[in-house]
Amino acid sequence: MSDMDRSSSDDNISVDSQAGADDVNESYKMDFSEDEADLISRLYNLLGQRWALIAGRIPGRTADEIEKYCSKRYASD
Repeated sequence: MSDMDRSSSDDNISVDSQAGADDVNESYKMDFSEDEADLISRLYNLLGQRWALIAGRIPGRTADEIEKYCSKRYASD
């Protein structure tokens, strides 16, 4: 029975560690270079909210990353 208790606590530790790693990875990916930010701005003015088309012009970026970036950057206060 003690093996089962230890196993479940190990599972919780690994889940918590992975959640923290995801937060770090997300903040790292949200760092856009000045060139990327300029390109996103120009493409947004041209294409509107067509995130997949914009992301297709920026290697290594997904539509979700572009949408989140625009939402945070251009959010009205």
